[in-house]
Parts: sequence; C-alpha cells; structure tokens
Amino acid sequence: MTSPHNIVELDSRTTDGIEVRLLWHRAENRVTVTAFDVRSGEVLEVAVRDHERALDVFHHPFAYAAFHGVEPRSETRQLAPTDHA
Repeated sequence: MTSPHNIVELDSRTTDGIEVRLLWHRAENRVTVTAFDVRSGEVLEVAVRDHERALDVFHHPFAYAAFHGVEPRSETRQLAPTDHA
C-alpha cells in the first residue's frame, strides 16, 4: 500500500492549465511524472523507466505517455477546505 508519506515531490510546474509533478515513490524507489489538465479533469501518470532521464519525462510528459501507451483518465479533485477568519 502506498502512503502519501512515501511519495516525495521532486519538482512541479504549471503551464497553460497543465499541472506537472515529478514524484519519487520512496518505498518502491521509483519515479513517476503526473500531468493534470485543470480544464478537462484528465490526469496521466508516466513511470520513468531505467534508461530514461526523469527530467526529460518531466518536461515532455505527453510525448512519453504516448510512447509508453499511457492513456489519460478522468479525475475529480476536491478542494481543500479554507479557513475563514
């Protein structure tokens, strides 16, 4: 089972409504890149393979997703509650 504490965000960026995150899964010692399209609600997750450079996947997640055969899936995100003072 994956715990949020076992996932470390190494880098993130947002460009034109696409949130991209470079994640290290500590327990499995593996790296993935996620890309979330805020407008469509679609997300994809690409595993960085041994022979690939993580930053290349981070900068081109859709190209690597196509190469790996990864299809986006719909995701609903819930906003965190805000404190009103």
